[in-house]
Amino acid sequence: MALSTADTAPSVSTPTPTRPTSPPTPRWRSREALTAWLFILPSLIGFLIFTAGPVVAAGVISLLNWNLFSAPTWAGLHNFARLGPDPTFWSALGNTAYFTLVSVPLTIVVSLALALPLNQGVRRVAVFRSLLLLPYATITVAVAFVWIWLYIPHDGLVNAVLGWFGIHGPAWLISDGWAMPALILMSVWKSFGFGMVVFLAGLQAIPQQLYEAGRVDGTSPWNSFRHITLPMLSPALFFVIVTSVIGSFQVFDQALIMTNGGPGTRTTTLVMYIYRTGFENYDQGYAAAQSLVLFAFIVMITAGQFLFQRKLVHYDN
Repeated sequence: MALSTADTAPSVSTPTPTRPTSPPTPRWRSREALTAWLFILPSLIGFLIFTAGPVVAAGVISLLNWNLFSAPTWAGLHNFARLGPDPTFWSALGNTAYFTLVSVPLTIVVSLALALPLNQGVRRVAVFRSLLLLPYATITVAVAFVWIWLYIPHDGLVNAVLGWFGIHGPAWLISDGWAMPALILMSVWKSFGFGMVVFLAGLQAIPQQLYEAGRVDGTSPWNSFRHITLPMLSPALFFVIVTSVIGSFQVFDQALIMTNGGPGTRTTTLVMYIYRTGFENYDQGYAAAQSLVLFAFIVMITAGQFLFQRKLVHYDN
């Protein structure tokens, strides 16, 4: 029998392709990741318990009728519908916006005005920095009681100083027109130290070569501040603006202690109204709905600030 060529040819086996195996992860990298998670875990747990958890709980409670003492019942969106015809809610929101629009710019101006001379090599700058930061580190309730004494109409220091210039000071905390400015003045004094420290750190990070080049070109101090200091300080300025706006929308302590929201509702802030609704009137569902609206306002305003940061903030690479 004749053999065919196919039968006589040696068989050649085709090698099976093997998958490329990724190199094993070094042990030091796994340890590094574990260490990182151990450092992050306390903050993550705190965020979930004290921030994310309450927001989710508020979202659930806002859909209920609950007075803390009886079983909750389903309300749906009824609590949100109550916000529209509630004049106190809109008054509190307007007061909070007024407080924010006035106090935040004033705080930034005062903070920057104090940070600039401290950055010019003032003697014993650490002492002045500590003294100016002291109001920010003091408990708000204690500061509020001190300012109540300062605002006493006849014997208070504020009206006494105004009297030196022939100005008859008002009854600050019981005046319809002056109660909110009084709170704003106290809040600016309380919080400017934080912004001052942030600005001072930003000023010290600006390269001095830029100012030297400006002096060689004959740049005036104002143009140097406008074209060198402000652009280079914009990241710190953006940070202070964002944190100040968020903090001002949550103003509560000073208004509760100094004016208790009065006269009338002139100084009733949104957080104070939420507190009264939830823990004085025991209307937890409505208070949760208000708090979610406040949360939404803060998120939208903060998101808007981040959208504009590309045009306003200069990062030196």
